[in-house]
Amino acid sequence: MNILNIAAYQFVALDHLPRLREDIKARCQELGLKGTVLVAGEGINLFLAGAAESVEAFQSALRCDARFASMEVKRSWSAAQPFKRLLVKIKREIVTMRRPEIDPARAPAPRLAPRELKRWLDEGRDVLLLDTRNQFEVEAGSFKNTLSLGLKSFADFPHATPALADRARGKTIVTFCTGGIRCEKAAPWLISQGFRDVYQLDGGILNYFEQCGGEHFRGECFVFDERGALGPSLRPRGSTVDGTGPQPPT
Repeated sequence: MNILNIAAYQFVALDHLPRLREDIKARCQELGLKGTVLVAGEGINLFLAGAAESVEAFQSALRCDARFASMEVKRSWSAAQPFKRLLVKIKREIVTMRRPEIDPARAPAPRLAPRELKRWLDEGRDVLLLDTRNQFEVEAGSFKNTLSLGLKSFADFPHATPALADRARGKTIVTFCTGGIRCEKAAPWLISQGFRDVYQLDGGILNYFEQCGGEHFRGECFVFDERGALGPSLRPRGSTVDGTGPQPPT
Protein backbone atom coordinates (compact mmCIF):
# COMPACT_ATOMS: atom_id res chain seq x y z
CA MET A 1 0.00 0.00 0.00
CA ASN A 2 2.79 2.42 -0.91
CA ILE A 3 1.08 4.38 -3.72
CA LEU A 4 -0.75 7.53 -2.64
CA ASN A 5 -3.71 8.48 -4.86
CA ILE A 6 -5.18 11.96 -4.86
CA ALA A 7 -8.29 13.22 -6.62
CA ALA A 8 -9.47 16.82 -6.68
CA TYR A 9 -11.27 19.45 -8.68
CA GLN A 10 -12.06 23.11 -8.24
CA PHE A 11 -14.19 25.49 -10.23
CA VAL A 12 -12.23 28.73 -10.29
CA ALA A 13 -11.42 31.24 -13.03
CA LEU A 14 -8.05 30.41 -14.61
CA ASP A 15 -5.98 32.22 -17.20
CA HIS A 16 -2.60 31.74 -18.92
CA LEU A 17 -3.50 28.09 -19.42
CA PRO A 18 -0.50 27.03 -21.58
CA ARG A 19 1.91 28.25 -18.91
CA LEU A 20 -0.13 26.62 -16.15
CA ARG A 21 -0.19 23.35 -18.10
CA GLU A 22 3.58 23.37 -18.57
CA ASP A 23 4.24 24.20 -14.92
CA ILE A 24 2.00 21.36 -13.71
CA LYS A 25 3.41 18.89 -16.22
CA ALA A 26 7.00 19.73 -15.32
CA ARG A 27 6.33 19.36 -11.60
CA CYS A 28 4.56 16.01 -12.07
CA GLN A 29 7.37 14.68 -14.25
CA GLU A 30 9.97 15.85 -11.74
CA LEU A 31 8.13 13.99 -8.97
CA GLY A 32 7.40 10.85 -11.00
CA LEU A 33 3.61 11.16 -10.80
CA LYS A 34 1.14 9.57 -13.22
CA GLY A 35 -2.50 10.30 -13.92
CA THR A 36 -4.50 13.03 -15.65
CA VAL A 37 -4.78 16.76 -15.03
CA LEU A 38 -7.31 18.86 -16.93
CA VAL A 39 -7.18 22.65 -16.89
CA ALA A 40 -9.73 25.02 -18.42
CA GLY A 41 -10.89 28.56 -18.00
CA GLU A 42 -13.44 27.29 -15.47
CA GLY A 43 -11.03 25.35 -13.23
CA ILE A 44 -8.93 22.25 -12.67
CA ASN A 45 -9.67 18.52 -12.40
CA LEU A 46 -6.95 16.08 -11.44
CA PHE A 47 -6.30 12.54 -10.42
CA LEU A 48 -2.69 11.56 -9.73
CA ALA A 49 -0.76 8.78 -8.02
CA GLY A 50 2.82 8.14 -6.93
CA ALA A 51 5.14 7.86 -3.97
CA ALA A 52 3.69 9.54 -0.89
CA GLU A 53 6.44 12.12 -0.50
CA SER A 54 6.15 13.08 -4.17
CA VAL A 55 2.38 13.48 -4.04
CA GLU A 56 2.62 15.56 -0.87
CA ALA A 57 5.25 17.78 -2.51
CA PHE A 58 2.97 18.32 -5.50
CA GLN A 59 0.04 19.27 -3.28
CA SER A 60 2.17 21.73 -1.32
CA ALA A 61 3.40 23.39 -4.51
CA LEU A 62 -0.10 23.58 -6.01
CA ARG A 63 -1.53 25.19 -2.89
CA CYS A 64 1.05 27.96 -3.10
CA ASP A 65 -1.16 29.25 -5.91
CA ALA A 66 -3.94 31.18 -4.15
CA ARG A 67 -6.47 29.92 -6.68
CA PHE A 68 -6.00 26.36 -5.41
CA ALA A 69 -5.30 27.04 -1.74
CA SER A 70 -8.75 25.84 -0.61
CA MET A 71 -9.11 22.89 -2.99
CA GLU A 72 -10.32 19.75 -1.23
CA VAL A 73 -8.22 16.67 -1.99
CA LYS A 74 -9.30 13.04 -1.62
CA ARG A 75 -6.44 10.82 -0.46
CA SER A 76 -6.26 7.04 -0.65
CA TRP A 77 -3.73 4.24 -0.93
CA SER A 78 -3.17 1.40 -3.37
CA ALA A 79 -0.65 -1.37 -3.77
CA ALA A 80 0.09 -0.55 -7.41
CA GLN A 81 0.16 2.46 -9.71
CA PRO A 82 -3.34 2.64 -11.29
CA PHE A 83 -2.28 4.90 -14.19
CA LYS A 84 -0.11 4.06 -17.17
CA ARG A 85 1.12 7.56 -17.99
CA LEU A 86 0.87 11.26 -17.25
CA LEU A 87 -1.49 13.48 -19.24
CA VAL A 88 -1.84 17.21 -18.66
CA LYS A 89 -4.40 18.76 -21.02
CA ILE A 90 -6.01 22.10 -21.75
CA LYS A 91 -9.75 21.66 -22.28
CA ARG A 92 -12.70 23.94 -22.92
CA GLU A 93 -14.34 22.54 -19.78
CA ILE A 94 -13.11 20.32 -16.99
CA VAL A 95 -16.37 18.39 -17.35
CA THR A 96 -18.10 18.81 -20.69
CA MET A 97 -21.64 20.17 -20.71
CA ARG A 98 -21.47 22.87 -23.40
CA ARG A 99 -23.63 25.24 -21.36
CA PRO A 100 -21.36 28.20 -20.57
CA GLU A 101 -24.12 29.95 -18.65
CA ILE A 102 -23.75 27.34 -15.88
CA ASP A 103 -21.03 28.57 -13.53
CA PRO A 104 -20.60 26.41 -10.40
CA ALA A 105 -18.07 28.83 -8.95
CA ARG A 106 -20.59 31.68 -9.04
CA ALA A 107 -23.88 29.87 -8.46
CA PRO A 108 -23.47 26.39 -6.96
CA ALA A 109 -26.39 24.14 -6.07
CA PRO A 110 -26.94 23.13 -2.43
CA ARG A 111 -24.85 20.17 -1.27
CA LEU A 112 -26.28 17.21 0.61
CA ALA A 113 -23.95 15.35 2.97
CA PRO A 114 -23.80 11.57 2.48
CA ARG A 115 -24.96 10.87 6.03
CA GLU A 116 -27.96 13.14 5.51
CA LEU A 117 -28.89 11.30 2.32
CA LYS A 118 -28.62 7.99 4.16
CA ARG A 119 -30.88 9.32 6.90
CA TRP A 120 -33.45 10.38 4.31
CA LEU A 121 -33.33 6.96 2.66
CA ASP A 122 -33.53 5.16 6.02
CA GLU A 123 -36.66 7.18 6.79
CA GLY A 124 -38.19 6.37 3.43
CA ARG A 125 -38.42 10.01 2.36
CA ASP A 126 -39.91 10.49 -1.11
CA VAL A 127 -36.69 11.51 -2.87
CA LEU A 128 -35.90 11.34 -6.57
CA LEU A 129 -32.34 10.01 -6.86
CA LEU A 130 -31.01 11.13 -10.24
CA ASP A 131 -27.91 9.36 -11.56
CA THR A 132 -26.11 11.81 -13.85
CA ARG A 133 -23.52 9.30 -15.08
CA ASN A 134 -23.33 7.51 -18.41
CA GLN A 135 -25.53 4.45 -18.79
CA PHE A 136 -22.66 1.93 -18.77
CA GLU A 137 -21.61 3.32 -15.39
CA VAL A 138 -25.16 3.03 -14.07
CA GLU A 139 -25.25 -0.61 -15.14
CA ALA A 140 -22.18 -1.38 -13.02
CA GLY A 141 -24.03 -0.21 -9.91
CA SER A 142 -26.16 2.57 -8.47
CA PHE A 143 -28.43 3.47 -5.59
CA LYS A 144 -31.65 1.51 -5.29
CA ASN A 145 -34.69 3.04 -7.02
CA THR A 146 -32.52 5.43 -8.99
CA LEU A 147 -33.65 7.25 -12.12
CA SER A 148 -31.11 7.46 -14.94
CA LEU A 149 -31.48 9.21 -18.28
CA GLY A 150 -29.68 6.67 -20.48
CA LEU A 151 -26.82 9.05 -21.22
CA LYS A 152 -24.01 8.14 -23.60
CA SER A 153 -22.17 11.32 -22.62
CA PHE A 154 -22.65 13.90 -19.89
CA ALA A 155 -22.90 16.53 -22.63
CA ASP A 156 -26.32 15.01 -23.40
CA PHE A 157 -27.65 15.79 -19.93
CA PRO A 158 -29.30 19.16 -20.77
CA HIS A 159 -31.14 17.60 -23.72
CA ALA A 160 -32.41 14.70 -21.58
CA THR A 161 -33.75 16.65 -18.61
CA PRO A 162 -37.17 17.61 -20.07
CA ALA A 163 -38.11 13.95 -19.52
CA LEU A 164 -37.94 14.62 -15.78
CA ALA A 165 -40.91 16.99 -15.73
CA ASP A 166 -43.54 14.43 -14.70
CA ARG A 167 -41.30 12.22 -12.56
CA ALA A 168 -39.89 15.12 -10.53
CA ARG A 169 -43.09 17.02 -9.83
CA GLY A 170 -43.37 17.74 -6.10
CA LYS A 171 -40.24 15.77 -5.18
CA THR A 172 -36.85 16.61 -3.78
CA ILE A 173 -34.19 15.81 -6.39
CA VAL A 174 -30.77 14.55 -5.31
CA THR A 175 -28.27 14.36 -8.16
CA PHE A 176 -25.21 12.16 -7.84
CA CYS A 177 -22.22 10.92 -9.84
CA THR A 178 -18.89 9.24 -9.13
CA GLY A 179 -17.00 11.94 -7.25
CA GLY A 180 -19.24 15.00 -7.48
CA ILE A 181 -17.90 17.00 -10.41
CA ARG A 182 -20.69 16.27 -12.90
CA CYS A 183 -23.34 17.25 -10.37
CA GLU A 184 -21.59 20.59 -9.89
CA LYS A 185 -23.13 21.39 -13.28
CA ALA A 186 -26.11 19.03 -13.41
CA ALA A 187 -27.82 20.39 -10.29
CA PRO A 188 -27.46 24.09 -11.22
CA TRP A 189 -28.72 23.26 -14.71
CA LEU A 190 -31.88 21.70 -13.25
CA ILE A 191 -32.42 24.76 -11.08
CA SER A 192 -31.99 27.02 -14.12
CA GLN A 193 -34.69 25.00 -15.88
CA GLY A 194 -37.25 25.62 -13.16
CA PHE A 195 -36.81 22.52 -11.00
CA ARG A 196 -37.02 23.26 -7.30
CA ASP A 197 -35.59 21.60 -4.20
CA VAL A 198 -32.49 20.26 -6.00
CA TYR A 199 -29.36 19.01 -4.25
CA GLN A 200 -26.03 17.53 -5.27
CA LEU A 201 -24.61 14.63 -3.26
CA ASP A 202 -21.42 16.03 -1.76
CA GLY A 203 -18.45 14.02 -3.01
CA GLY A 204 -20.58 11.62 -5.04
CA ILE A 205 -20.90 7.88 -4.66
CA LEU A 206 -17.36 7.37 -3.43
CA ASN A 207 -17.76 9.84 -0.61
CA TYR A 208 -21.01 8.08 0.29
CA PHE A 209 -19.11 4.76 0.39
CA GLU A 210 -16.47 6.32 2.63
CA GLN A 211 -19.01 7.88 5.01
CA CYS A 212 -21.88 5.38 4.93
CA GLY A 213 -20.74 2.10 3.37
CA GLY A 214 -22.99 0.29 0.91
CA GLU A 215 -26.45 0.73 2.42
CA HIS A 216 -29.06 1.60 -0.23
CA PHE A 217 -26.54 0.87 -3.02
CA ARG A 218 -26.37 -2.12 -5.35
CA GLY A 219 -23.34 -3.23 -7.34
CA GLU A 220 -20.07 -1.34 -7.73
CA CYS A 221 -19.00 2.14 -8.74
CA PHE A 222 -17.21 2.34 -12.08
CA VAL A 223 -13.99 4.38 -12.02
CA PHE A 224 -11.95 5.64 -14.96
CA ASP A 225 -8.64 3.91 -14.33
CA GLU A 226 -7.04 0.47 -14.22
CA ARG A 227 -9.05 -0.55 -11.15
CA GLY A 228 -12.26 -0.79 -13.13
CA ALA A 229 -14.83 -0.54 -10.35
CA LEU A 230 -14.94 -0.12 -6.58
CA GLY A 231 -17.28 -1.67 -4.07
CA PRO A 232 -18.60 -0.03 -0.90
CA SER A 233 -15.37 -1.00 0.90
CA LEU A 234 -13.52 1.15 -1.68
CA ARG A 235 -11.65 -1.92 -2.88
CA PRO A 236 -11.08 -2.49 -6.59
CA ARG A 237 -13.00 -5.30 -8.22
CA GLY A 238 -11.46 -8.61 -7.19
CA SER A 239 -9.12 -7.04 -4.61
CA THR A 240 -8.54 -8.48 -1.16
CA VAL A 241 -6.75 -5.38 0.11
CA ASP A 242 -8.38 -2.14 1.14
CA GLY A 243 -6.87 1.21 0.30
CA THR A 244 -8.26 2.66 -2.88
CA GLY A 245 -10.15 5.87 -3.12
CA PRO A 246 -12.13 8.28 -5.21
CA GLN A 247 -11.17 9.47 -8.68
CA PRO A 248 -12.79 12.24 -10.67
CA PRO A 249 -14.78 11.07 -13.66
CA THR A 250 -13.90 11.92 -17.23
